Order: sequence, then C-alpha cells, then structure tokens
Amino acid sequence: MKYKLIAIDMDGTLLDNEGKVSEENRKAIKMATDKGIQVVISTGRIFTSAIYFAKFVGVITPIIACNGAYVSEYHRENVLLHHPINKEDVQKIIEVFEKNNLYYHFYDNEIFYTKDLDYNSLKYYEWNEKQKEENKIHIEIINNPIEFVHNNDIKIYKFVVMDKDIEKIMRVRKELSLNENIEIVSSWHSSLDIMYKGVSKGKALKELCNIYDIKREEVIAIGDNENDLSMLEFAGTSVAMENGIDLVKEYATFVTDTNDNDGVAKAIKKYIL
Repeated sequence: MKYKLIAIDMDGTLLDNEGKVSEENRKAIKMATDKGIQVVISTGRIFTSAIYFAKFVGVITPIIACNGAYVSEYHRENVLLHHPINKEDVQKIIEVFEKNNLYYHFYDNEIFYTKDLDYNSLKYYEWNEKQKEENKIHIEIINNPIEFVHNNDIKIYKFVVMDKDIEKIMRVRKELSLNENIEIVSSWHSSLDIMYKGVSKGKALKELCNIYDIKREEVIAIGDNENDLSMLEFAGTSVAMENGIDLVKEYATFVTDTNDNDGVAKAIKKYIL
C-alpha cells in the first residue's frame, strides 16, 4: 500500500511522558516527509501549542487541533475547518462546572481561558516561563467566565474539565450528555473534552482527506486514547500505542511500542520505511 498521509496524536503518542519528542520520532517523521507523505499533527490541544511541536519536527502540513474543532495550515494562516460551540451551550456548560465545583478551562485557536492556575493551565504557565515570547501560550485568567462569555464575541472550540474524583467526572459527563448540541470524549482518565456536536479527530481527518483528494486506505492514524478512536476508525491503517487504553488497542490494526520507547518511529518504520 502506498500511503499519502499519517495523522499522529500528541500527548501519550508523539510526546513521551516528559512532554518531549524523541530524536528517533523526529528522524522517522522527517524520513516520511522526505518521501512525500503528509504528516499531520492531530491533537486535543490548543492550536498554538500544536504549532510549536509541528515546527520542532519539521512538519509543514495542516494541524488538527481542539480534537478536530479547528484545522489550519499554520505556515500560511489558512483556516480549513472550524466548528465553535454555540454561545448558549457555552454558558450551560459553564453552569454545570460551577455547580459541581470543578476545575475547567476553555480556548479558541490562540487564547487559553481559565479561572484558576491549576492542572493544565498551571502546566502551560510553567511552560511559558521557559519559552521564548513567540512560543508562549496566551493564558487569560477570568474571574467570571459566564459574564466574560456573555460580553465578548469569542469562538470557543473546546472545554476541558478535570478532577481527581473520577466518579464526579463521570456524573458530570452523564449530566452534560443530555445536551444534544455538544460532543464529549475523554483524552485522560480524569478529564473530559467538550466540543461542538459531531466534532472529532476522525471527522476532521476525513474532511482533510477530501480537500487533498486522499483515500482513507492511504491514511495511517496513530493514537492512544478515546479521543483518537474516531481517526483510527477512519484510517485505512490504525496504530495504537502500547501505553494506550484497551479500547484503542483492541480496535487497532497494529499495536506499536510505548510513547517512552519511540512507538511512533517504530510504526513509521514498519509501514513507510
């Protein structure tokens, strides 16, 4: 099979447990791109965070960010797809989080909004302290999110809610699932990702392939968690990380090594090199 595109998740897949890209992974991606294959970063992260790693590995192709809610060619600022959450639903989601006293954050394509510096927002804050100005994530701390959303015309592509109490997270997921206008997936066992209804990495990948006239049989997708399952289902060849959840590994065509042991590089070598 002659492949034309590889879609790679970031956290738990391309990145090791220290949040870094190994030299082996970077070399393998370069060798694949040298063969004319498009390597697409496909992540739940905010777009500006994905840009940093796309540049680091030398990828000049579209980025699927916010679990598929925002897709853009970063090198020429060409937005291909975007699906923000309806403003009314944004307010309803925030009300649920506030009622349950949960940490949450949300973002558009370039600004990270939060009430508290904790969990992921604290990680990004600490990341910023080590970075050059052009690599920093814009974090905006807001005291009253509902009021802020009401008074500002912003496009929110994704919410993330996190808590150490997994049962509490599951109860909130059940409550949110009553809203038919939103999509809910998990990218980590103690968190939920909320997007506009129908948004997924798989749907974004399918639309991207339509734009570039690439057949699904010519696509490899590599991931580790629930939010990656849709793109693995779309791709002709699906690769799960050894450190991934059982559901992803059971579905995949092939299970590669862990994210700490160059699993992405080994998958590329198997199918491409």
